Amino acid sequence: MLHLLSDPAVWASFLTLVVLEIVLGVDNVIFISITAARLPPEKRRSARLIGLSLALVMRILLLFSIAWLASLTAPVFTVFEQTFSWRDMILLAGGLFLLYKAATEIFNEVEGEAHEQNLASATFAVIITQIVVLDLVFSLDSVITAVGIADHLEVMVAAVIIAILVMMVAAEPIAHFVEAHPSTKMLALAFLVMVGMALVADGFHVHMERGFIYAAMVFAGGVEAMNLLRAKRRAAKGTAT
Repeated sequence: MLHLLSDPAVWASFLTLVVLEIVLGVDNVIFISITAARLPPEKRRSARLIGLSLALVMRILLLFSIAWLASLTAPVFTVFEQTFSWRDMILLAGGLFLLYKAATEIFNEVEGEAHEQNLASATFAVIITQIVVLDLVFSLDSVITAVGIADHLEVMVAAVIIAILVMMVAAEPIAHFVEAHPSTKMLALAFLVMVGMALVADGFHVHMERGFIYAAMVFAGGVEAMNLLRAKRRAAKGTAT
């Protein structure tokens, strides 16, 4: 273990992996924040912490099961010359579920009355179950990235732990910001639609670079930030007059 700490290459892979894990975890945090928002305010923080804690546990378990994880890529059946593995089926199911959840949340945001009914019917167990389902899908993506970058299990586990801790700290401010600004929530839901489409495409062996998705969202986020700043300035001028 000590020889790893003195190896610059190990530190480089560790820092690279931490950054990538945080970036890949953004969609996980957004999904958890939006899903937990359907709970009463006093239960939302617990749901976010439980969701991210479960994500951490799943990632570590998958890292310790690398041999089993590799077996998930073996073809299981073929349809019209398209082969499908267990990983493909998990990505397809997760992508479709994410598309369904994002579309449902968008509908609920537009239909205020339906949203209130959904909020009232949401239970803690149901929300946590939904978070667990997507945690598994996002964890697969995260762990496959970790295995491709780092050679040492200790480095991968440490990077994943630090990334999740950062996400735990960031989850509450992100959730409060999204709840306070409905337009950013719609933007976040659009982001989840894009991620869901990417997962479905990956399930069909059509890889979509996440960098393009994140670049589009950064640009859209920048436009949204300018709109919020303009609205704040207008409000301030209205108050002054």
